[in-house]
Amino acid sequence: MLEHHEAGQATRLPEAVASMVRHAQADHDALPAWHVPPRSIADTGLEIALLLGLLLKAAYLHRSVSLTILTDTLKLPASVVNEIATVAVRERLLEVAHRGASDIDVRFRLTDAGYARAAETSARCSYSGAAPVTLQAYLDAIQHHSIHHTSVTKADVTAAFHNLVAPVHLLDSIGMALNTARALMIYGPPGSGKTYLAQRLGALLPGAVPVPHAITVAGEIIQIMDPLVHTPIDDSEASSARRSIDRRWVVCHRPVVLTGGELTLSMLDLRYDSNSGFYQAPPHMKANNGIYIVDDLGRQMVGVEQLLNRWIVPLDRGIDMFTLHSGVRFSVPFDVWPVFSTNLSPTDLSDDAFLRRLGSKLYVGPLPIDDYREVCLRTATELGLTWPEPAFDFLLESLHFSSDTPLLACIPRDLLRLVASHVRYHGHAPQVTEESLCRAWQGYYGLQGKPEAPPPDNEHRWPAGHRAAG
Repeated sequence: MLEHHEAGQATRLPEAVASMVRHAQADHDALPAWHVPPRSIADTGLEIALLLGLLLKAAYLHRSVSLTILTDTLKLPASVVNEIATVAVRERLLEVAHRGASDIDVRFRLTDAGYARAAETSARCSYSGAAPVTLQAYLDAIQHHSIHHTSVTKADVTAAFHNLVAPVHLLDSIGMALNTARALMIYGPPGSGKTYLAQRLGALLPGAVPVPHAITVAGEIIQIMDPLVHTPIDDSEASSARRSIDRRWVVCHRPVVLTGGELTLSMLDLRYDSNSGFYQAPPHMKANNGIYIVDDLGRQMVGVEQLLNRWIVPLDRGIDMFTLHSGVRFSVPFDVWPVFSTNLSPTDLSDDAFLRRLGSKLYVGPLPIDDYREVCLRTATELGLTWPEPAFDFLLESLHFSSDTPLLACIPRDLLRLVASHVRYHGHAPQVTEESLCRAWQGYYGLQGKPEAPPPDNEHRWPAGHRAAG
């Protein structure tokens, strides 16, 4: 650090030291923004007015506030926060209330003018907390950790889904679809396990990604980090390099974002709250560098064709356009693996333009008998139930076959929860019986009376579409 005399003259550094400083600066500049904590206001890339506003809002919550609290709130190094505070003191918005023996032992308090400025700033934009990063830094991070840079092998898929009962050919198709990074449609009857399978796809994504708490565009703040979506990596998983990154970023597992029947077109745009004065990123923007799942496509209040048309440009060009309420437009990468789950057949969507942009279309149907048995036995074990083989034969022949009910993945858990509840209520032995299965089946499907006995020739009566190929 340069030392300044009272006259404002800087001492000349020895050449060897100066060389070290230049090399350190070069290393600093060569590393990505999220890997290097800022050392000055200039390094943050943010306007001083924005930083002052954040500092004043943090101080507004306390009569006096320490430098440590401000540092932790803004997620900026103490040297940067102290530089911002120095500006605030110079403008008589802040004053030093206490200064201890160490540089970090400093407390500040707002002046009357500072209180007024903080109140005015909070009324205009109530966002407080971590300082945002620039749009350019965010774009660089997305590009650096692009989903298109990921790839998986059969071994990766096997490891990720080792405890999932699913046909091998289906898992192979999913792995190959991921390697294309193109949109995937998973379709099949309700209850076949499409949603569960889609949610598990996140286990395939390798690596971690930096996620900013917020970004700033044209002076506006857009909140990105969402604790419901972004899962920080554990300290045990983080290297020392990751722990020393700019704290305005959080190193997270690749996000998996799911939206369902509640999805509307407006949810896919920036959401501005006039009361708070800042924006929330839409779900697919929060999903950048990860997976974006649209579940139950066709059950939304907006028409399927309208919804699909919304994604044609992002799927084609890999970018999405947004507009601030001020009229400023900007683009953000559409760097997600889009997964659409639907009960509809692709041919029922009647949107050829969209279907052409899908990389893969995978059918998830009823389970083969052996897989269905495995799901039943695993679920029974999880619920503390024993399941004799004759009881499983009864389930197949007297319940499934006689009613032409396909072997869907959702049925065992739903039935056995009812069985387990009956066992606990009556204090019976924790065992699956024909009687308990019959009772659960009646309650599950809302039937009256006992199920009919299966026809003698149930093998031929069983519709081909209800059985999955082994």
